[in-house]
Amino acid sequence: MKTAKLLAATAIVAVSGLSVSNAQADELTLCWAAWDPANALVELSKEFEAEYGHTMNFEFVPWPNFADRMLNELNSGGKLCDLLIGDSQWIGGGAENGHYVKLNDFFEKEGISMDDFAPATVYAYSTWPKGEPNYYALPAMGDANGWFYRKDWFEMPDIQAAFKEKHGRDLAPPKTQAELLEVAQFFQGREIDGQTRYGASIFTERGSEGITMGATSALYPFGFKYEMTPGKYDMEGAVNSPEAVAGLEFYKELYKTGTPPGYTDSYMEQSLDAFKSGQVAMAMNWFAFFPGLYADPDVGGDKIGFFVNPGQNREASTLGGQGISVVAYSDKQDAALEYIKWFAQPSVQKKWWDLGGYSCHVSVLSDPSFPDSAPFASDFLLAMDNVMDFWQEPAYAELLLAMQKRLHDYVVADQGTAQEALDKLIADWTETFEDEGKL
Repeated sequence: MKTAKLLAATAIVAVSGLSVSNAQADELTLCWAAWDPANALVELSKEFEAEYGHTMNFEFVPWPNFADRMLNELNSGGKLCDLLIGDSQWIGGGAENGHYVKLNDFFEKEGISMDDFAPATVYAYSTWPKGEPNYYALPAMGDANGWFYRKDWFEMPDIQAAFKEKHGRDLAPPKTQAELLEVAQFFQGREIDGQTRYGASIFTERGSEGITMGATSALYPFGFKYEMTPGKYDMEGAVNSPEAVAGLEFYKELYKTGTPPGYTDSYMEQSLDAFKSGQVAMAMNWFAFFPGLYADPDVGGDKIGFFVNPGQNREASTLGGQGISVVAYSDKQDAALEYIKWFAQPSVQKKWWDLGGYSCHVSVLSDPSFPDSAPFASDFLLAMDNVMDFWQEPAYAELLLAMQKRLHDYVVADQGTAQEALDKLIADWTETFEDEGKL
């Protein structure tokens, strides 16, 4: 996953004349990752087929292979995907390398306003350069790294009494990273219902993006930043600040003292498995999985609770989620744009949320009934108010691989100190940005 930076594409796409009014009935292929929200999108898209006459095909790739497969497709100018729901980190390369159609003229023509979508999602999923009004995707799937826990265990009287005796406070979903560690350590090795349980399942995987997505859930609240000045690549004092060092030391402590044995290479699937099998009291994972967890017959319903990523020095959550883009190499761009126009409608966005997708549309998120529409809806709103994302640079794959190595070497392989790991990371990233002509 993400083993090479995006290559420059030769195709030049003129978009000023794009229109959806004259598109004939076509077969469109939408590419995304294979997970629960993709199944919801298949169901939702049946209405598009009925309304517009196009036939929707879907290419869903398992997460461990998704980036490699899709980036290779883009880099080769392939025509498999007419529409692509790509990771937020791809937006810089998609824009600069000509992989994605710029949508500004289309949005203006069709009256689609980015003001109708949550600002954080527009910034993260759609714009390049960051924050500039140049749009290469429509916000499609809001997401962040959050937490769920065994509510039934937390409510056991003997568990509550033991925790209060030890910590002098009531056992509750943690509101700070420090409380998170206390709760994880409290459950670590504890016997419940005749079985040994553990504190938390977190992300430690090295091969793709796992440990970066997990560790930043601690680093961001502690104070880690990528730059001192946005857009200046001045990383010294941000990436390796005392607060960042403390955050990385914290994540290692959580890993060493609060996770199941042998938990050295875990990401989404392993986190879910640990929770569903009853190994852990808490687990981190993307909000995208929360509807399925709540519906799970063994650990869902009254047995499960949810909480937003705990703060520390500040409130912050690691951003997930994606925007939907029209692929520049598609021969069916008019029909693909019709899909974008259809998907952007408030009524469709409401159904998207109801089916298990995470709408980014303000009309859905600001509806007074939204916080009560699901047991994790209010936490989702809190998370999306303070999300932070990894570099979205065209060279992000190289940047990511460097962070994966430095974090895994320190947290899991027990090499060096947190300060050394972050100092080395700055050196890695400086070399990449120098090669890119950014420094």
